[in-house]
Amino acid sequence: KNITLDHATAIILSCRLDNKHSHLKSLQVTWKKGNETIRHNTTENSWNIQLMVSDNSKLGSYSCTLKGEEEFSAIFHLQVPKIEGREKPIVTYEGDTAIMICKSLGYTPIAWTWYMTNGSKQIAINDTLLPDKYVITRISANVTHLKILKLTKEDDGVYCCEAAFELGKSQGKTKLKVLSLMAPLRPFLAVVAEVVILVTIIFIYEMYSKKKEKYAEGEKEFDQIEQL
Repeated sequence: KNITLDHATAIILSCRLDNKHSHLKSLQVTWKKGNETIRHNTTENSWNIQLMVSDNSKLGSYSCTLKGEEEFSAIFHLQVPKIEGREKPIVTYEGDTAIMICKSLGYTPIAWTWYMTNGSKQIAINDTLLPDKYVITRISANVTHLKILKLTKEDDGVYCCEAAFELGKSQGKTKLKVLSLMAPLRPFLAVVAEVVILVTIIFIYEMYSKKKEKYAEGEKEFDQIEQL
């Protein structure tokens, strides 16, 4: 089970057997986070742990394992809210404007930050320093826009929007592909090049054929003169 938390809170995680397994006795129950064993409370056919999730160190996966005649297990994933970006890349051309959107569904971030990925590094985008290039707008409490003006090939890459919550940060990614203005013409130019090459070959072939015919006629005329 995935459990989303955006602020500090107390939480109870519980494992219990359903009715069809309630007859099982002498079960050995273990709660763990990673390799760390956690003390649990026991009730009838139910075992739970109480957590005070005050920072991101408490986030992660918690497992509950029941061993006896049969073995059962369950895993709880405690996580900060996920950010919804754009799955498909944005494809546009040099000189155009690109707009990227990120959303936090159902949760309000404390702050948003946009980054451009350069190799393994993330460079923060500051629209105050470059107002002619970037415009960052917080449309609502949980939606942010990044507008990139006058696109160039250098703008091609992966952009990340990062939402900060009380318990940690979460990122969404969007890929931007900036094409040259010549890109739409390339198929046309390729066809034109093929036509030019074909016409050139036909022209050379025609010239060669005519020269061959003239040469053949000259040879024939020479043979006739010799016979005369």
